[in-house]
Amino acid sequence: MPSNDYLTVTALTQYIKRKFDVDPYLGKVYLTGEISNFRLRPHAHQYFSLKDDHAKISAIMFRGAFEKLKFQPETGMKVLVTGRISLYEPSGSYQIYVERMEPDGVGALYQAYEQLKNKLAQEGLFSAPKRPLPRFPKRIAVVTSPSGAVIRDIITTARRRYPIAQIVLYPAVVQGDAAAPDIVRQIQRANANGSFDTLIIGRGGGSIEDLWPFNEETVARAIAASQLPVISSVGHETDTTIADLVADVRAATPTAAAELAVPVLNDELLKIQQQRTRLFNAMGNRIKYQQERLNRSLGAYVFQQPQRLYETYVQRLDRAQQGLQQRIQTQLQGWQQRVQLDQQRLLGQSPVPRVQQAQQAVDQTQQRLRTEMRRYLTAQEDHVSQLASGLDYLSPLKIMSRGYSYVTQENHIVRRTADLKVAPATLHLSDGTAAAQITKITPATEEQDK
Repeated sequence: MPSNDYLTVTALTQYIKRKFDVDPYLGKVYLTGEISNFRLRPHAHQYFSLKDDHAKISAIMFRGAFEKLKFQPETGMKVLVTGRISLYEPSGSYQIYVERMEPDGVGALYQAYEQLKNKLAQEGLFSAPKRPLPRFPKRIAVVTSPSGAVIRDIITTARRRYPIAQIVLYPAVVQGDAAAPDIVRQIQRANANGSFDTLIIGRGGGSIEDLWPFNEETVARAIAASQLPVISSVGHETDTTIADLVADVRAATPTAAAELAVPVLNDELLKIQQQRTRLFNAMGNRIKYQQERLNRSLGAYVFQQPQRLYETYVQRLDRAQQGLQQRIQTQLQGWQQRVQLDQQRLLGQSPVPRVQQAQQAVDQTQQRLRTEMRRYLTAQEDHVSQLASGLDYLSPLKIMSRGYSYVTQENHIVRRTADLKVAPATLHLSDGTAAAQITKITPATEEQDK
């Protein structure tokens, strides 16, 4: 066959892909299976497989569709998916492009609720210490819908029970996709105001879908981060949301939330009156008791004969003074005896005789030293005189005085005829110098030959 009759791999793959894309039965497929090879890729497309006992198909769920899920897929979870079947040309494999997914047998919202509940429980948001509600709040912030019955019930109950409290509404969307961010924003606004004592978050009853904004993680973390104590009143008494679990107090209804937030003013006034009466009676009894004690004290002998109060102390003081004087006298006598004994020992060990003996020895030693010094100086003077006579005998000047002289030429002493030059010379005599002219030099050997 000619080569033109053969298809390329690309052409065949494109043909098969078109078959998949135009097939009306593969454009929207409802599939059930078990998730396999799932690994969460944050903020990205998700790749995994769906399988049953006899087959497996690759699956992809793009980021936009995956972020709309209310639960976290996991490997081994059985799910119901809706999508389309197509071919991935580079590998030639077919796969399902998942558009929607929900757990098989359990609602997606319930699955997401349980997953978030377990996550926050492990982080300790539910078991964190709950903040106490103030007993007498002045201002209460309410985050709810402005048009619902919740705010009317809270205002009515608060005015009936405690009209001096101020109720401030922070209107929020409480249903739909925009509800969770709006609730978080109003919670943060109420905290930033800084003048509220209590925060109430609530809405009326409804299905799990209607109440879902109060199961969002962002709302739960905003409640946990609130500086104000939070009362959660969401849904009916049988409905329990994540917000209820994180809040400091859960109220079954908005009316119950208002009752928890404020006391009954008349009851508090009655309690104050009762406390006033009890305090008045207690103080009267106290004054009466103290008056009786005062009367008994005034009738005591101490006030009748006050001198008896310190008679014993006077006697004790006198005895103490006598004992002190005796002890002082005894100590003085002992010290005087010790001083006398020390004086006697000092007189027996007086250093005066020893000093006198030492002074005599010093005088004798000085006398011998002066005698020896005079003898030594005389001997040294004689020795110096002898040395001076010897030096004078050996002095060159002494020798020159006997008729001797020496010759210098060019500032050098001439010792031999070999050092002489036929030139001017200087004769050095004992009493001066004389200039001479050397005209002839005769060595000693020549003189001896003549």
